[in-house]
Amino acid sequence: MQGIESLSKHKKKFQTDKMKVPAILHCSDDLLPNEKTLRQLENTASQEYVFHHVAALSDVHDKKGRKNPTGTVVASEKYLLPQINDTAPNCGMRLLKTNLTDSDLSPENIDKLFNGLIKTIPTKAYVGTPVPYSLVVDICRNGLRSVTKYFKTRTKNEIENTFKNGNFFDQEISKKEITDAIPELFLWIGKFRLGILGAAGNHFLDLMKITDIIDSDVARRFGLQNGQYIFMMHTGSGLLGQYASYLYTPKKKEHLSQRIILELGKLFWRSEKKKIYREIAKKISAYKNKDEFFAYDAETPEGKMFLTAHQAAGNQGFANRSILTHNLDQTIEKVLGKNPEFELLYDSPHIFINRENHFGKDVRVHRNGAVRAIAGEPVFIPSSMSTPMYLGVGTNENESTFFSAGHGTGRRKNPENDKAGTKEELFAKMQKRKVKLYNAKSKGVVFQDASYYKDVEEVIAGMEENKIVKKVAKMEPVAVLMY
Repeated sequence: MQGIESLSKHKKKFQTDKMKVPAILHCSDDLLPNEKTLRQLENTASQEYVFHHVAALSDVHDKKGRKNPTGTVVASEKYLLPQINDTAPNCGMRLLKTNLTDSDLSPENIDKLFNGLIKTIPTKAYVGTPVPYSLVVDICRNGLRSVTKYFKTRTKNEIENTFKNGNFFDQEISKKEITDAIPELFLWIGKFRLGILGAAGNHFLDLMKITDIIDSDVARRFGLQNGQYIFMMHTGSGLLGQYASYLYTPKKKEHLSQRIILELGKLFWRSEKKKIYREIAKKISAYKNKDEFFAYDAETPEGKMFLTAHQAAGNQGFANRSILTHNLDQTIEKVLGKNPEFELLYDSPHIFINRENHFGKDVRVHRNGAVRAIAGEPVFIPSSMSTPMYLGVGTNENESTFFSAGHGTGRRKNPENDKAGTKEELFAKMQKRKVKLYNAKSKGVVFQDASYYKDVEEVIAGMEENKIVKKVAKMEPVAVLMY
């Protein structure tokens, strides 16, 4: 495509006459995205609300039904742009350290454990771990702290080592402010939708083993060592997050059930701000088929309603990962007869909006499939289910990504020739790589084969050259649970 200028081996500038600001592509020639993704980047960077430049990370790719690519960071001085981000606030990942050893995790014990986890860590279910309505509201208001108190979770440093201490709100918010921004029906559904890993995309629970310590000083500070077993979890905020996002976003509803629930939620909504929402709904309806992005002025009542809903729903993501961790903890002790002594290394969202200062301006940063990566902040870079993952830390020389990093390697433009076409071929490849795969009920699980993903070593090399991260440790997958 025309308009791409090479700045270095792993960085490109992309700008056409249509674009108000450039898109900076943090990737090599081999990792450049496809034509559709570039067209979406061109459209995003053409919006009048976009500040300075659009940052595209090495895992940038288009996603069905989405207007802006995954793996991007977009800032705006005054505006909130709901179509920049996926309709899954606080889809994110967490990494858990354990005291488990090789003797605890023999092949037989891994089978026993993961066959048990299929029941206690459901990937697709109508009901996960039911909680009271009052707890759902408390989570919206106060985030992770409400869950750790209710379930008496025993994961060490769970609040301290979660992004923003597990609460997107910087100040106390009332129950009324929540119910004025989110219909009660969505909150009631939320009672049943926590503690579910998720069936969409590549949500997963991985057991991994550290095989290489690269930065011994940082690893020591994080309490990591060679041979240590860790769990990695990738999941989202469930249906509450989706419904709250659809309410404020001009996006086609992909399922009939979504359309029905949204209409019922609005019909019985007792919000005092319903008049404001009616005006929002009119504007949303007019934007459904436009190239232009829908925007909220952050200081208007409409903008404040949207942000309240977005942050409250995002808090459900922290809660979901905490409840899943609690259920994982209990299952390990039941099956293996040992407390794994979980300690949270970090819990990091990769779909969220955050107020930050960049290039001398106070801006709203929209990360879509991207994590914050300020100096010293842990960054996880997983790839496919059967390839290594890297743990790194952010640097203080990363302004071109708005101090962000990709949340994985992303998909190849063209899969390798040895791609798995059937589940039988996938399981054979996994067995050859000595990685156990559990559950795997979906037809789409074959697309999590390594052949569909970019080379993790090339991705990491680019992230280091661009001073996005410094490598700390390398981990190899042992067992994977996914839909």
